[in-house]
Amino acid sequence: MNLGTLVAGSTLPEHRVIARMPQETTENKIHEDTVARDFGFRGALVPGVTLYAWMTRPVVAHWGADWLGRGMFSTRFSKPVYFEEPMSIQSAVSRHDTELTAIETRVVNRDGVVCATATMSLTASESSPALDLAAYPAAPLPTERPLVSREILEAHRILGTPELFVDVDVALAFLDRVSETLPIYAGPAAVAHPGLYLSEANRALSRNVVVSPWIHVESEGRHLSPLRVGERLETRARVKDLFEKKGHQFAELDLLLVAERSRPVAHIRHVAIYQLRGASSAGRSAA
Repeated sequence: MNLGTLVAGSTLPEHRVIARMPQETTENKIHEDTVARDFGFRGALVPGVTLYAWMTRPVVAHWGADWLGRGMFSTRFSKPVYFEEPMSIQSAVSRHDTELTAIETRVVNRDGVVCATATMSLTASESSPALDLAAYPAAPLPTERPLVSREILEAHRILGTPELFVDVDVALAFLDRVSETLPIYAGPAAVAHPGLYLSEANRALSRNVVVSPWIHVESEGRHLSPLRVGERLETRARVKDLFEKKGHQFAELDLLLVAERSRPVAHIRHVAIYQLRGASSAGRSAA
């Protein structure tokens, strides 16, 4: 892989996109108009997973399989993004040297407001750090999910393990959801979109507890190997930290995503507000 194809300060092609309002209902009611407006938003919020997926496009278009197999990322969602509104994905190289190249990417709305940011990076070394699978045990999902609370999460630091068989239909449905058309995600040797990793990180919480409305705040992590279409993905999760900030209740998860029960795919730190300030029991109930 040649890091010399980029220089600090150079820009990547702009990507323009609009999130379509989904037809299906969602358990997380922050993605539906009525509840989102109850919390002071203009309407339903576009999921952070979708914003992150948009921001990966210029990076994957440039680095391709190198970044998907061993790249690093951090992303944060700072302002609301609404369905059916045009967004611009802008990217520039923030660092380039013999050890590492980093690309700063952001989602900018039509008023010029930066709504989300990400740093995607790649080292000159082609090796990835080894992780101990035994430190991230798979665990059964609950038969019945309890309503989320700090007490519940403190008592269940090892979360149940969601699984996802990433067949062609699942892979294509995600690409359609995030308006992705890069050829690396198509064909007989297709790899899964990395946005799926954050979608599954969300499921590590929502498959263990009933939680709505809730907001994905930030994620960071490292790719350890590419996930191929046709493989089964496990999301092994631990509750790393629970804290309150400005009246919101936050959960920080430590996740290892594993393909075919044996190959680490990504190691991710994932932060979400599981209870918004002023949320009532009714507002937090599932669909």
